[in-house]
Order: sequence, then structure tokens, then C-alpha cells
Amino acid sequence: MGAQKCFSVGLVLAFSAFCVHSQSIDEKIKLDTDLSQFKYENSFSYNQVRMWYVLGAIMGGQKCFFLGLLITFSGFGVHLCFSPSLIEKLTLDVEFAQFYNQLERSKLANVTLQYKQATIFAPINEAFQRMEATEANPDDLVLYHMTSIPRKTTQLGTSYTSMNSELEGNPPLWITHTTGNYHNDIYVNNARLLVSHSDIMTTQKNGNIQVVHKIDEVLVPTRSAKNAQHRVYNPTAYEFLEYYESLIFHPHRLRYFRQKVQQHSKQDIFKTEGGHTFFIPVDEGFKNKRAELIDGKIIDGHVIPKHVLFTRPTKKDVPFQTLANGDNNVRVVISFTQETRGPNNQVINYVKSHTLLSDGKHSQGVVLSEIVKANIPVKNGVVHLIQKPLMVVDNNVRELLEEKDGGILSSFVKAINDADYREFYNTLERSQDITLFAPCNNAWTDDFTLNSIISNKNRFKDILMMHLVPDNRLYVDRILSISHGRDKRVHTRDPRNDLYFNVVTSGTNRTVTVEGGGVNATVIQPDLAATNGIIHVIDRVLGVPYTTVYDKLRTDYSLNYTFRLGNQGGFNNQLSDTTKKFTYFVPRNQAWDEASVDHPSAIKKLFMPEFHYHATNILERHLVISDEPYTMERIKQLTLKSNQNMNNYERRTEIQLPTIRGELNLYVEELQDHTFIIHWKGERIPVFKPNVACTNGVIHVIDAPFLQDGDIRVSGAPSLHFAPHLIMILAAKWLLL
Repeated sequence: MGAQKCFSVGLVLAFSAFCVHSQSIDEKIKLDTDLSQFKYENSFSYNQVRMWYVLGAIMGGQKCFFLGLLITFSGFGVHLCFSPSLIEKLTLDVEFAQFYNQLERSKLANVTLQYKQATIFAPINEAFQRMEATEANPDDLVLYHMTSIPRKTTQLGTSYTSMNSELEGNPPLWITHTTGNYHNDIYVNNARLLVSHSDIMTTQKNGNIQVVHKIDEVLVPTRSAKNAQHRVYNPTAYEFLEYYESLIFHPHRLRYFRQKVQQHSKQDIFKTEGGHTFFIPVDEGFKNKRAELIDGKIIDGHVIPKHVLFTRPTKKDVPFQTLANGDNNVRVVISFTQETRGPNNQVINYVKSHTLLSDGKHSQGVVLSEIVKANIPVKNGVVHLIQKPLMVVDNNVRELLEEKDGGILSSFVKAINDADYREFYNTLERSQDITLFAPCNNAWTDDFTLNSIISNKNRFKDILMMHLVPDNRLYVDRILSISHGRDKRVHTRDPRNDLYFNVVTSGTNRTVTVEGGGVNATVIQPDLAATNGIIHVIDRVLGVPYTTVYDKLRTDYSLNYTFRLGNQGGFNNQLSDTTKKFTYFVPRNQAWDEASVDHPSAIKKLFMPEFHYHATNILERHLVISDEPYTMERIKQLTLKSNQNMNNYERRTEIQLPTIRGELNLYVEELQDHTFIIHWKGERIPVFKPNVACTNGVIHVIDAPFLQDGDIRVSGAPSLHFAPHLIMILAAKWLLL
């Protein structure tokens, strides 16, 4: 019977000795939960358990008890002579219950486990619960999880490798190794090995070694149903394309792409041996005359050679070369990306082609396509079905926005529709060479400030226009050059708000941020190509504040000097107060650098902690606290009101703004390019960024601090002013050198 069943039968007999006269056998079996668990764990039927109880009743209590103990101890003897079989180990682990249930029903799998070496990739119960409905035969499903070569995790290769499964036709299992910051992982197809719970080993009497690894996803083979007209067992990517009707159980069709592959004689690239990644667009993606645009170069751009890339183990936004890089005219790379959507954080996988070098026929830029059916294993790699062809640019900006319901920009489209802003759509259709910064779906999550602005249609229209740059295709490379220039801004369709760029480069990675209306957003999907421009997908809605004045200073590197200065004496602490409204004139880093050229010693000492009193006095002159923040437009309007009876060529009257340290007397001039100049004590100070909106006020980034001569020649201790007798002593020492 084996060790485990000896334990079980012996304990049942021993226990039955105590229940012979207490109640009926059937009642005892039904009431005894421990025996029910015994029966489940050892695959005993009800009649088997009842038979042992009847035997116990016939023998009598004492004989039954001693016979039960004898059989129980014989179980210990068997256990000492032989190690548990692999099947016994599977039955002892409750996480394998559903896989074991499948295994029991497979005669071929049981023969393998009795007589052969094997590696089993066993899915846990949760993997079966997540598995999509499939018509795969249970026998096929189990055999696809088995190989005839025993391999521990340390023997599964170092990069991309494969192992032939025991399923008819021996379709391969693709092994991928990934490295992480905290641990490395191993994947078989798209399933991750639970490494700490793997390497379950046993040795048979004949010396054969068998190994079990736990995995977190069920492996589904690609093969025809038994009733298919043309049965395929281990298809290549081309056989999959040719016989997809019998291989996939989804509503998708692949006729258009297959016809184009045949038309351009590209069958061989889908038959090539080895391991490759193939992207096949479904028929729904060939709207209008899109199929006519597919040529041999575009077909090449749907294949990544020598890499088998399943969605989970593949790093996101890492480019891979395609077959479309065979000459110097066109260069195309492909990368994976994803979006989390909805309250359950559903993961949506995308693939994007990036045409880096264009030949005029194939447009520069990115084409983003959702993966509608991922991770279909084939003999020579993996196939992903995608929503539309890659490399094909045939939509204008509006059409690209509206192309797919539930796409990455669907919430942005809904917001535009809710505002009934047709003029914005008309602009997207009719303009040439435009750049749209489009907030992704997650940027429109429930937020009180955002919802209140959207409900104000006039305000929302201004915000939309802030996301649109006319007459300028701003590819990321162009943005990079702007961010390195002196003027880091571009004008938008909203004349009162420019956009400012910053690019942070770390190795080969570049992070592009754009600021509009005081809001910093990160470009998460750049360079989406349209016929009349490009779209950059960003992670926030520009112009909708989400940080306090304090947090804006803390996180904006260009304002770092002023933030450091305010930290010295605790001046910054008040800037987190959301019950007040601040107007803060903040010198940017460059402003302090230029001030240090004129006053090097004084500015240097101003940033020393022991001089924090003087720093605080200067910063208090820059901060206005009032019921409502003063935007540049408001200050200008107040200036005009105070000068409405004066000739424009006469000297303008200054307005007074109540700062912490007295009154700030100034007036504002708006130039023709909609930039502002602050006039203060005879100085003309450019406003680099006006109206940086925060949740508790507004920041105006200025190109010079409000400094007076008295601020520099401060006296007292500590002092920035050197007394005359000290100057004489220093001069005497210098003359004696």
C-alpha cells in the first residue's frame, strides 16, 4: 500500500476499535471530520473507509486496535526503507490539490512518474482559479507541465533557454531569467517559479530523479482541438498564422496580416528556427485602407529576432531591435509597456514600435498597440496578438485620441466630450505640426480640485489649450535640446501659460518632465505619431495644482537655493499651511548665481546657517499673505486701475502688496510675447515662470531677488560688513608679505 496509506489504514482500524459499540458505522464516518480529511488526502473512497470500519467491528475492539497499530508501524517501516514518491509529496502539499486532481486523470503522466526521470512545473491552486477558460485537453495540460530531464533551479540555464515538454510533438517550454534589485526570478513561459518553494526532489528505486517546481500560472499549450479539420501539435509562428482558426479560442481573426505576409513573401521569417517574438495584428485593426499601407518593411518591424519575450518577465520600456533594421534607411525598435486601470488596478499590456530613422515612407515616431491576446507559445518563440499594426501612421491627432474605446487616453477624451468643447477637436484636426500633451487615464482619478475645475467649462477650456503646442512637432530629442538651452519654454495655445521642460538622464534612461500652470508632469509615453503631429502621454493634468507652496519648493530643483535659504531659520515651515493664501516671489537658482557674481562674499555668507536671521529678513520681503493669491494678471490689473487716469508714457504708480516685512511696492508690465517684467526700486526683474499654482497660493519664479544695499552691508554679529580697523590690519599683513 505504501507508507502513507499504511499510516492511514492503520489509524482508521485502531480508531474503529473505540467506536464499535458507540454508534452506527455510517454515522461515525459522517461525523468524523478527521477521517474525512484522511479520506481526501489519501484519495480513499467512502466504501473503502466503510470496509475498514466493518472489519474493525467484526474483529472486536482489542484485536482491531492491535492490528491497527501493527499496520501503522508497518507504515513507519516502509517510510524508513523508501523515500516518499513524487506523487506522495504532491498529495501532502495542499497548494497542489487542483494540479494533482488533473494529474490523477492522466494515464500518460502517471506512467512517466512511475518509470521516468522528470521535471514538473506544478501550478498552485490560485493559478487555476485565475486561468482563462480553455478547451485544452486535461491530459495535454498536465503533460505540457512535464519534461523528461530533471532540472533543479540552478540547472535551468542563465538566460533564454528552452526545455521540450512531454506533450505530443514535444512543444518547448521557454525559460527566462530576470534580475532585480532585491532578488532574481525564473520564468517558464509567462509563469514565475516560486523559487523558495521549488526543488522538491525524490529518487525512485531505479535511481531516476524527479523534481517539482511551484509556478504561479497555468501553462497552456498551443495546439488544435481534437475535432479540428487540420490538427497542429507544435506550430511555428507561421503555422499559427496559417491555421489560427483551429488554434485560438477567441473572436479574433488574422486574415489581413496573413495575406500581406504571403503577398510580400515573408513566410520564412515566421518559420525561422530558434527563439523569436512575433506580433500579429488582428483584423479589427485594419480599418479603412490601412491594409494597403502594409509593406515588407512593416512586416519585418513586427518581429524581434533571437529573443523570446513574454509579458511578465520582459522589462518595460526597454527597446529591442526588429528585423526592420537591416539597412541604413529605416531603424525600428519595439518595447513593452503597460497601464494599470480601474479600482482593481487591472494591468493592460501594450507594445510600441518606435521608428527612430525614417525613409520618408515610414513616418518617424511611436505607434502604440494594445496586446489583445498575449503569450501564445509556439515552436520558434512566442506570439502576441495586437490591436492594430505597428509602424503604420494614418490617423490625425484627434483620430488617434478616439481610436479605441477604453484606450490609454479614454478618460481624456471623455473629459473633452463632457465639456462639449468641439473647438478643441477642430483644432486637433485642422492644425499641422502640433504637439499634444495628453493626460493618461490615471491622471483623471477622483480629485476634488480637478473635478471643480472641470465643472467650470471656461477654466477647463483654458487648461486644455495649455496642453497644446501649435506649429511645432516636439519630439523628445527636440525637447532635450530645449531643456539644455537658456530659454526652456515653449508657447501654447493659451497665451497666458507657457510650458517648461526638464530632462533627467541616468545612463541610457531619460525622464522628461513638463511644467504648465505650476504643475509638473512626467512624460510616460512619448512621441506617439499622427499624420499632423505627435502626442506625449503625461501622468498629470497641467494647470491643476496638487502640492502646497512648501512641497513645490521642495521638489522643484530649479528653486532649490531659495528652499535651502528658507530652511535655515525655519522660514519654510509656514508654507505648508493650507488655511492661508500665499503669493511668493521666488528667485530661481540662476538668479542667486547671478547675484553672487555682483556680491560673491555677501551671497556666500547669506547661505551660511549662522546668518539665517538676515536670510529670513530678505525672504519675508518676497512673501505676501492675503485672502486671495496675487496672479500676475491680477497685479497688472491693479496697476492699471491705479494708473487709469495717467498717460501710458508717464511713470506708473506702484501698488503696495502686504508682505511679512512691510510693504512691497512694485508694478507689473506685460510684454507683447505675454511675458512679465516686475518694476521694483528702479530695477526691471523678468518673471521666468508666472502663476505657478499651488493648493495654498501661487509662486512667481523671478530672475533676480529683491535685494537692497542695506541687505548686503548688514551689521551686528554675525555680520557681513568688515569693520575699518579689521581692513587696516588685513592691509598691513598683505604689505608685509
